[in-house]
Amino acid sequence: MKELQEALSQIHSIRTQVASGTEFRGYGPASIAVSGFIALAVAAAQAHWVTQDLTAWVGVWAGTAAVSGLLTGIETLARARREHLGFAREMIQSAVTQFLPAIMVGFLLTAVLMRVAPQDCWMLPGLWQLIFSLGVFASCRFLPRPMFAVGVWYLAAGLLCLAVAAATRALSPWMMGIPFGVGQLLVALVLQYGYGESLE
Repeated sequence: MKELQEALSQIHSIRTQVASGTEFRGYGPASIAVSGFIALAVAAAQAHWVTQDLTAWVGVWAGTAAVSGLLTGIETLARARREHLGFAREMIQSAVTQFLPAIMVGFLLTAVLMRVAPQDCWMLPGLWQLIFSLGVFASCRFLPRPMFAVGVWYLAAGLLCLAVAAATRALSPWMMGIPFGVGQLLVALVLQYGYGESLE
């Protein structure tokens, strides 16, 4: 029995190592492109509200991220099963492991800022983009090479948003909509050409 457990453990370890060194083809360009359009649409709608209510502003973008994540997750599960067959579970776990720390840092940073320094929450759009860029950079090793340029986009957009927003120290929906809208469309294009297939 002990030998069987050791053999199963070794097989699991081998499968995990193979998954971590294989290009992940589970991300679908269609759902990611939709998330980019959603970000732009939400920014346009929120611009009409002209609200500086922090809780509402963060809630809108948290909801937008949740919807986009759900759409991406559904397509990723379906594509990973099709593209990676028996390695789908390991491949998805590897992908989540790369990006999850950035998501958790973004969530925790937001909670702390809202709690102890709400007057400084004007920095959130730029900080979220910087954190997102770290997630993209961490994922680059198992995605098409041009994905590095997407990480650079989010890094530059985050720094620019911090510099521009410092003048007014106000929350702007366009500081979220444009960087994330354009960024997600860039991700979709990289996946489309990197995977050698059209948007589905």
